Amino acid sequence: MTPPGTTPSGITPPSVALTGLGLITGAGDDLEKGWSSIAAGTTGIRANTLFDTSELLTDWAGMVTAEQPAGLDRCYALASTAIREALHGSGLDLGTVDRERVAVVVGSSLGAMPTLEDAHRAWVRDGRLDAARAVASQLPCVGDHIAAEFDLRGPRVVLSNACAASAVALGYAAELLWKGDADIVVCGGVDPLAELSAYGFSALGALDGEPCSPLSASTGLTLGEGAGFMVLETVERAAARGARVLAELGGYGLSCDGYHQTAPDPSGKGAAAAMAQALDTAGLAPGDVDYLNLHGTGTPANDASEPKALKLLFGQEIPPASSTKSILGHTLGAAGAVEAVVSTLAIDRGTLPPTVNTRGVASPFGLDIVPDTGRAAWPDVVVSNSFAFGGNNASVVLTRPGRTGSRPPRREALHEVVVSGVAGLAGAAGGTEALVAALAGGRSCFETSEEVAGVGEVPVGRIDLKAAARGVNPSRARRMDPLGLLAAAAVGDLYARHGKPSRAEAESTGIVFATGYGPVTSVLRFHRGVVESGITGANPSLFANTVVNAAAGHVAMLHRYRGYTATLAVGGTSSVLALQLAARVIARGAAERIMVVVADEFPEQALAIQAALPGYARSARIVPGGRTGTVLTEGAAAILLESREAARARGADVLARVRGFGACGEPAGIGRINRDGAAWGRSLRTALTDAQLDPADIAMVVSAASGHPLVDLAQRAALRGAGLDGRPALTPKALIGETYGSAGALGLVAALTGAPAPGPILLSSFAFGGSYAAAVLEPEA
Repeated sequence: MTPPGTTPSGITPPSVALTGLGLITGAGDDLEKGWSSIAAGTTGIRANTLFDTSELLTDWAGMVTAEQPAGLDRCYALASTAIREALHGSGLDLGTVDRERVAVVVGSSLGAMPTLEDAHRAWVRDGRLDAARAVASQLPCVGDHIAAEFDLRGPRVVLSNACAASAVALGYAAELLWKGDADIVVCGGVDPLAELSAYGFSALGALDGEPCSPLSASTGLTLGEGAGFMVLETVERAAARGARVLAELGGYGLSCDGYHQTAPDPSGKGAAAAMAQALDTAGLAPGDVDYLNLHGTGTPANDASEPKALKLLFGQEIPPASSTKSILGHTLGAAGAVEAVVSTLAIDRGTLPPTVNTRGVASPFGLDIVPDTGRAAWPDVVVSNSFAFGGNNASVVLTRPGRTGSRPPRREALHEVVVSGVAGLAGAAGGTEALVAALAGGRSCFETSEEVAGVGEVPVGRIDLKAAARGVNPSRARRMDPLGLLAAAAVGDLYARHGKPSRAEAESTGIVFATGYGPVTSVLRFHRGVVESGITGANPSLFANTVVNAAAGHVAMLHRYRGYTATLAVGGTSSVLALQLAARVIARGAAERIMVVVADEFPEQALAIQAALPGYARSARIVPGGRTGTVLTEGAAAILLESREAARARGADVLARVRGFGACGEPAGIGRINRDGAAWGRSLRTALTDAQLDPADIAMVVSAASGHPLVDLAQRAALRGAGLDGRPALTPKALIGETYGSAGALGLVAALTGAPAPGPILLSSFAFGGSYAAAVLEPEA
């Protein structure tokens, strides 16, 4: 029998084919129009007419001019347009495939921000709360909209590493296909133009007064919007259905600088590491690269650091390297996917995209930036870079179909993955010891109640942020928002319990951060300032924390992390999906250890929205399965994953080994789940299959039951359908409350720090919108 988590001998993970592309940007409202403009060097940057720009540094933006459907958020409309085109171009008939094996992986920084801004503006100006509208504009809803629109029922993931989000999404999609978790992945990125980002970058002084001219004469970036999506499948599957392969996704690499909240490491070391890892994963070397699609924003800091990274990796033989942001603007979280689409077209159409707006200035960095117009060439290997706030670096390698390297790619799962540390805090339990004591003593973590207008007094679990900040360097803590402080407190508690790593171990450590709904406090505080005072109220220090991965950046700076990094925002499945990604990466040797950190904070606005919806408790007594309603609680957890070899080398105690994962979805629609539990049950069965276990082998189910009538009914049906309804169950939400993103991780903390089960445990999780994920781990003595 093959050990769980590893690849059976003789089975080589498949190559990943791109068979369909969809693109909508300021350069064109479909793929052909956009590519025609890009290849000709025709700019898509124009005056932004979507909102008032009179107070901003510029009104230039890469704005989409095609009219969008009324009543549908611009984010959702752009994504649907690009996906529809990608599916059509791929020749894939969704009616002939197993939709349960079609995954949705999307990167976005803003999501449905225009709708959220409108809802919040009404709240600020006249106290009007439209709870349903606010809920429907949360970041995880991007994936839920896509799944419902196209009836896709496979795994569903939203990545949000700011401007690197959709490049990270491509990496996640590759992991799913390499492991066989999906047959097809609809993958891409989308972001709309929004006040939040326009006022934020203006407050930072990061916008160029004219259309940007990256790597030549620019003094800032130009914002853009759009969507780029791809249909990804294995090369073998594409060949079997006679599909034309446009390019292959050879590999990807991620790293964190751990240097600064908004600026890249000026040495370029982190960016060079991401490119090197991407090439290593693809089995390629720097000398194989024919063209570089650069991050190339036009800000002085990026324009100086990215060329240094290129010289570190390529020496003096740097391939042609251009920035299509000079044509499209910076599409933020969509940029990685948009530029992957452009890079694929460069391979398929035989043209290198140009850098325009050079203002007659040659690149001062000695780069061949393909100035002004496209250049005829047939690149075999392309590297596309995307970098982001928090020091996040992402590189993607795309190759001509059939192009191989001089050695095998690094895709095969070879290492067993173990848990070597856990910590958690929730509500009144401000650390792991307090949490364990509360669970053992039957004391709830939601000891406070708050008045909600139109609802009355409701229970809630609040974390003492001042106490959480006590273990953080005060100069660092002052720059952190509540989400960052919770994440830092969880990691600090883990190190207090299990020991701190050496400096060398820390620098090789990665961080996968996850959250249900992101930095809500920072987003609302920043936008309130804009609504009330315009540009004078746009606080740049608050803006830096509005990106979802800011918390990961803070933790990386605190602990000198320089390894793999990704950020997920997937509602209640965030913990399990983050653990899955980290385990996959460690198993194939792309990282020795990854700190998985999950956190959620809920300011008064979030509580008001939740309390106004059906299923919220009116008393502090929660009975899972008892129709009492659920209670919202702030929470955070840290789980350290390592290869068994790495844990053994540093003498770490092993708490559990990772056995398997399962993820599924249903087209329930935003904010909904189906009561029949069918999709939820599939996720449980898939995890059991991946772990090579039967239901009777499970010693404990860590339940997601929370007192919410619909959720508890659906999970009961799911457990019955998976043959697990008779297994012993732990119901931590009875005392912890509903923490959404961190719920699964806190459940794991509860299972591993109490009286560990005498055999494998199964984590069950769900997200409103119809997404489900499960994990199987086995405690060790």
